[in-house]
This record gives sequence, C-alpha cells and structure tokens, in this order.
Amino acid sequence: MNSRTSGQFPAYRPRRLRQSAALRRLVAETRLSVEQLVLPLFAAAGKKVRRAINAMPGVFQLSVDELVKEAARAHELGVPAVLLFGIPEKKDARASGAYAANGIVQRAVRELKRALPELIVITDVCLCEYMEHGHCGVIKSGDKSGRVQNDPTLNLLARTAVSHAAAGADIVAPSDMMDGRVRAIRERLDKEGFTDTAIMSYAAKFASAFYGPFREAAESAPRFGDRRSYQMDAANSNEALREVALDITEGADIVMVKPALACLDIIYRVKAEFGYPTAAYNVSAEYSMIKAAAKNGWIDERAVVMESLLAMRRAGADILITYAAADVARWLRE
Repeated sequence: MNSRTSGQFPAYRPRRLRQSAALRRLVAETRLSVEQLVLPLFAAAGKKVRRAINAMPGVFQLSVDELVKEAARAHELGVPAVLLFGIPEKKDARASGAYAANGIVQRAVRELKRALPELIVITDVCLCEYMEHGHCGVIKSGDKSGRVQNDPTLNLLARTAVSHAAAGADIVAPSDMMDGRVRAIRERLDKEGFTDTAIMSYAAKFASAFYGPFREAAESAPRFGDRRSYQMDAANSNEALREVALDITEGADIVMVKPALACLDIIYRVKAEFGYPTAAYNVSAEYSMIKAAAKNGWIDERAVVMESLLAMRRAGADILITYAAADVARWLRE
C-alpha cells in the first residue's frame, strides 16, 4: 500500500515552501551548525613552520606558534574545537614521545589553552606517529607480521592520555582500537585526578583505504604489515555496534565512527541503538577527493562539502570532524 494513501502520512507535498531559500531553511529537517565542527591540526617541531601536505591541499604540518594562529582563525569563525595530532622529531620502539611531558602535543595543548582558553582541545591518543615501526601499539622485537601486543600497549596509551590531560586537554580521543583501552584510560585519568577529562573513543574505526593522505600528513604509515589485525573489517556492521557498546560500558563519553561517508549506515545504527553523543570523522581521502575533483572543475567544492556533511548529520552524527571546518564555518556565515 502506498504510504501517501495509507493514512500514515498525508497525501501532500509542501511545494510552496520550496519557493525561497528562507522558507526552505524554515522547514529543514536537518541543519548544519558551526557549533558541530572540529578541526584536525598537525603539530610539528620548530618555529614558523607551515609545511604543505601534498595529498591534502590546504592542510599543513604546523609548528606550535603557527598552529595557535590556525586555531585562532578557525575559532574566530566559530569553530569550537580542534583535534591534535603530533609529529615528533624522533621515534622509538616505546613511543616515548607520545607521553613525554614536553612532547609536541603536550606543548601544543599548553599553548592553545593559554592563548585560546575557550577553545575545546581534543587530543588523539595513539602511538603510531611515535613508534619507529608505525603501528598503533607494542610489537615484539623481530616480529614483522604487524601483530600488536594488546595488553602491554594499554599502559602506554593510559600514560599518553594522562600526559595530555595534565597539559590541559579537555577531551582525549583513543584511536588505537586496542581492546580495553577506554577502561584503562578512564581508570588512570581518575586515579591521577583528571575526573573531568572526557573520552571521545574511536569506537568503530574501520581498516580503510580512505586514510591514505593522513599517513603522509602524520608520517605514520606502518613500515611493515598493515593494521587489519586491530582495526575493523569494513564488511562488519554488527561488530561495530558491539565495539561501541563495549566502549560505552568502559566509560566513553563520546563515540566516533571513522571513516564517515563510507559508514553512514554505521553512524545511523550507532545513534539509533545507543542515543549517545556520536562523532563522524570526515577523513583525509574523503577531503582530498573533493579537493581534487574541484580543482579539475568537475564539481562545486562548497556544494559537495556541505551536502556530504549534511548526510553525516542526517545519519545521526552530532559532531563533525573535518579538515574543511574553517571553510564550512565561513560558508555558514555567508
């Protein structure tokens, strides 16, 4: 039976409400707002460093002084939050730069909170950028399979999260996909007195080909093997819900789905099932593909970016992590 004649919905189309942009906005079911945006930033050593990332036009590796300027420009446009990634000068087998008191992310957090106290600072908690082998956890010496030792990794992740909180981070975001890491981080944060530091868990993070440009930006490509042993199989949606449920049980305050456009169904299911604050990460290749097509004149960059983010919102995302955050904020003003 046709739903238009079944009594469930009226057999009516509001044609007249489509005649002007103002009327369309008045009745829009889903809205984009600058308050939903998070801008990822890459912190690097040095001063006055603004190193272009070839695979991500308009995105840069930034020294802390330049990173503060970039964050300030976005914040002036209304972007409320940034997500920090660190690029250390040295890497080792224990990822010591990840939890060093004066590590690159820790320095960036302190300067951001000093210069922009109202800015929400989120830090990525992972070890891949700091490990000499490029994997997200501890690997047994001599093992070239890429198999990460889950439990020994948890202590390093918890140490990293505490160091970020001590520097002033508002939210820590574990992205490693180790089992039990949210509980380990929550317990360590509470023990160290950081009970108000929130956790945004990369709860459903798939082993995706859409991360390619990010590996260049963060200099984090694994030197051998891949990350399929600890990131999720793109074929599994029920498993994603189990992962999210576990992270919520362990103490996550916000859950994230990554990548976003390839996982709109997952975003919808997570929000519908749990009703939890849900973030969508509009990842590097999703950003770069739009940039490349726009450069060739094949698409309207602004229209495609806005439509893509609207799709994430329509699927149920409350928070939109996107490299286009500053542009989107500007477009929303217009």
